Amino acid sequence: VLSCHFSQSASLHKAYKGKIYSNVEDAVSDIPNGSKLLVGGFGLCGIPENLIKALLDTGKKELTIVSNNAGVDNFGLGILLKDRRIKRMIASYVGENAEFERQYLTGELELELTPQGTLAERIRAGGAGIPAFFTPTGYGTLVHEGGAPIKYGAEKGEIAIQSQRREMKEFNGKPYIMEEAITGDYALVRAYKADELGNLIFRKSARNFNPPMCKAAKITIAEVEEIVPVGDLLPDEIHVPGIFVHRIVRSTFEKRIERLQVRKVQKEEEKQSKSAKLRERIVRRAAVEYKDGMNINLGIGIPVFSSNFIPEDITVHLQSENGILGLGPFPEKYQVDADLINAGKETVTVIPGASYFGSDDSFAMIRGGHIDITVLGAMEVSQFGDLANWMIPGKLVKGMGGAMDLVAAPGTKTIITMEHNSKSGAPKILKQCSLPLTGKNCVDMIITEKAVFTVDFEKGLTLIEKADDVSMEELVQSTGCVFRIADDLKSMQQV
Repeated sequence: VLSCHFSQSASLHKAYKGKIYSNVEDAVSDIPNGSKLLVGGFGLCGIPENLIKALLDTGKKELTIVSNNAGVDNFGLGILLKDRRIKRMIASYVGENAEFERQYLTGELELELTPQGTLAERIRAGGAGIPAFFTPTGYGTLVHEGGAPIKYGAEKGEIAIQSQRREMKEFNGKPYIMEEAITGDYALVRAYKADELGNLIFRKSARNFNPPMCKAAKITIAEVEEIVPVGDLLPDEIHVPGIFVHRIVRSTFEKRIERLQVRKVQKEEEKQSKSAKLRERIVRRAAVEYKDGMNINLGIGIPVFSSNFIPEDITVHLQSENGILGLGPFPEKYQVDADLINAGKETVTVIPGASYFGSDDSFAMIRGGHIDITVLGAMEVSQFGDLANWMIPGKLVKGMGGAMDLVAAPGTKTIITMEHNSKSGAPKILKQCSLPLTGKNCVDMIITEKAVFTVDFEKGLTLIEKADDVSMEELVQSTGCVFRIADDLKSMQQV
């Protein structure tokens, strides 16, 4: 009879302790200049804030950072940017980080903008040993065609380094582009709890990019709120097994909130501005499209405002690409939780039955066609459903975030909610987009304060609803392309 004996020997216990560092300074001390670092977090939620500060203090420079975004000007990765420690960022979103945008537009920083879901999958693939994969995201855009500015030159508008064209192949008659995996020298992540083996669990939406990054680095360093003995974490509740984690350090976190939002009760005597009333008209019309049981993703700005007008007799499940299904309203003051934000970095709540997951799973839901409707804003939309909403070359770069993934999802209805004209009065609905595309032939419906159009990718726009206070003549003059008028043209619906 053969038998095996498993023991918790003193030497094995010592091996557990070998992963534990007493301070963040020691944990990052051997990171060399020029390293490629995978840094977890979404906005300021789930970022390894103390590891980043310790890295700044080491004086290391010429770093390549892979992260969804770069924090804010004076917190998170923003402090490394401010001190010129980063040579290249690989990210999906610049957002409101003014220093990030300034360094990029002046040629001080290299920036490889990558769709958020593609970024998550490139990291996941890297951790799984898969060198490349094909995705529909980005087909027909600068991501596919190449030429996106990675680094600007000394002369205004000059491009010193540009992105390369991606290989394209068709599968089942549909076009896909090839993306290469991402791996790193080190991953800096934040978790809620770890045991002495390095098994990790995360809390709420602070999970985001952290789990896939743990798996794609040669050395993963995790800072956590609590370290517990081996055996205290149930096997079923572990999000990342300790095999992927090499160093752990207990830290105290500031957990700064980027956009604090609390529930407000509008007083009857408060009056809305004219522009606010028109935006409300747009989102009340968008909410007409929502049906009971739908899974819906709402973009930043006007789209997310439509969640306030979901009819009370239906239940929809709002998905947020940072890792939530089942978003609820903004919290009361006492409910505010820095670990619970939406994709706009705003504090939120969740409804009963909600779930949390990592960014890789979030975009599996999106790319896999499990989202019924996505609602986005736009800078421009063409008559054939092309969308531009992420950059003005040489002037403004916010990044595509998850928009390219959302509009490429099969079977998902894409609705654009936007003001009909720009601040200068120029049409935003055009024969052809002049700005870099987010997606080609991807918009199904356009809702503005003036009208509702459906989109046929070959025949163009059909006006199906018009606001009562807008004349047909005004609508024609304010739209930059021709459109057909439905035989049963209706007044603009509202919930």
